[in-house]
Amino acid sequence: MIDLTTQLNALCDAHPFHTGWCLKDLRTGATADRHGHTVVPSASTRKIAILMAALKAVHEGTLSLEQPVAITAEYQVSNSGVFQHFRPGFTIALHDVLVMMIVVSDNACTGTIADMLGLDAINALCRSIGMAGTTHRETIPRSTLRVQPAPAAGQEQPPTGVPSGGSRLNETTPADVGLLLDLMLRGSGDPAAAAQLGCTPELCRLALDILSWQKLNTRLPLLLPVGAKVAHKTGTGGHCYNDAGIVYRNGGPRFILTVYTNKVPKQLPDGSSASGATSLLIGRLARACWDAMP
Repeated sequence: MIDLTTQLNALCDAHPFHTGWCLKDLRTGATADRHGHTVVPSASTRKIAILMAALKAVHEGTLSLEQPVAITAEYQVSNSGVFQHFRPGFTIALHDVLVMMIVVSDNACTGTIADMLGLDAINALCRSIGMAGTTHRETIPRSTLRVQPAPAAGQEQPPTGVPSGGSRLNETTPADVGLLLDLMLRGSGDPAAAAQLGCTPELCRLALDILSWQKLNTRLPLLLPVGAKVAHKTGTGGHCYNDAGIVYRNGGPRFILTVYTNKVPKQLPDGSSASGATSLLIGRLARACWDAMP
């Protein structure tokens, strides 16, 4: 782990922006991190916690995976996902709302389920398991809203799911999200661990399955062998590019890696784009861990 940490830090040091990561070897239990407890923008990696808060509500009986959920125009305001392009008022099952929120990072789904749960409930779940650096402040992050003219005097203000301005970012730490993923993984086979999330092993397994269906595979999985299983959630903000997940090998979970960048310029000194450079960096970090953990 010492040699691997040195290698990972050297990869990060080669870039002129902040990179923090947290790693756990699931075979030995060894851990390492770089800025692991530094609070940074969570972007859409926060949807892992929203997913678990929703499944907690399912276990408690206040929500059902089969209940119909309407996707209305007030939530179709973000540039993230695909439901922004659908005609408003269609209905899908809650199960499918959660799937779309994760696999294509659909913010119409995110805003809808976050308001159904309430930010207080999502934050309470995070605090209850020790995610001390994590705070959910917006249902749909302002940075993802499509540009629209400001409402004229007397017109309606932004609806419930849209932040009204002046708010801080949704935030987390690499260690916090690593903790959540680790608990989800343990909860998939241990009822006591699942209970810490207010869930059952079956619901934890469903959450991991949904994360493994992720369609945005340009970061952690980028340089891994074809077909390598990664249960993860990406996140992109105005100046951050993140990914957090569990990497599987030989049919079982091998390591947890969460990577968070911040203060990334739009274009790097060599002319490469921020998106491309950060994706390649995260891919290289994951590949280094893969090569070191046969």
